[in-house]
Amino acid sequence: MAYDKFNILTSSAVPLPIENVDTDQIIPARFLKATERKGFGDNLFRDWRYNSDGTPKEQFVLNNPIYSGKILVGGKNFGSGSSREHAAWAVYDYGFRCVVSSFFADIFRGNCLNIGVLPVQVTPEFLDKIYKAIEADPKTELEINLPEQKITILATGESESFDINDYKKDNMLNGFDDIDYLLNIQDDIEKYAENTPL
Repeated sequence: MAYDKFNILTSSAVPLPIENVDTDQIIPARFLKATERKGFGDNLFRDWRYNSDGTPKEQFVLNNPIYSGKILVGGKNFGSGSSREHAAWAVYDYGFRCVVSSFFADIFRGNCLNIGVLPVQVTPEFLDKIYKAIEADPKTELEINLPEQKITILATGESESFDINDYKKDNMLNGFDDIDYLLNIQDDIEKYAENTPL
């Protein structure tokens, strides 16, 4: 499934300074029956966002109107727990295109990269600077520059580089998942097959 190309994202951010956020908190298991990637955003952090009667929990950050944007800033060890792809689907479907943390669970990181959510891992010190900047001004913006692999707090000009696999970076820049990538090089594959003896 192709997704929007990711190049440079400039956006305000939603702070979630909680460590060890696992995939069952991101999308509870009872919402995993669907096989399409649509509709999961409604249940992102469902048990944290809503009471048992379906009314919003006013204290939860996604229900606080002063915070908005396409960047979610999470605590250390974000996306731990089970390997469910639906957690990344829920993050994307809600509208986030980037998650920033000081550490990601490997499988969650991979699932995000496969569907167009950029996981940006920063040092704990820089993560703390981001939280302080958002606390000072909830509308403060971050710039995520994928070509240069750099994240910048625009209010202060402070920046830090981040790592990403070259293959996944190229796919993000082109809006490709793994299948799209193979379809894009189909002609090359066919030429190679024609010229390669069995």
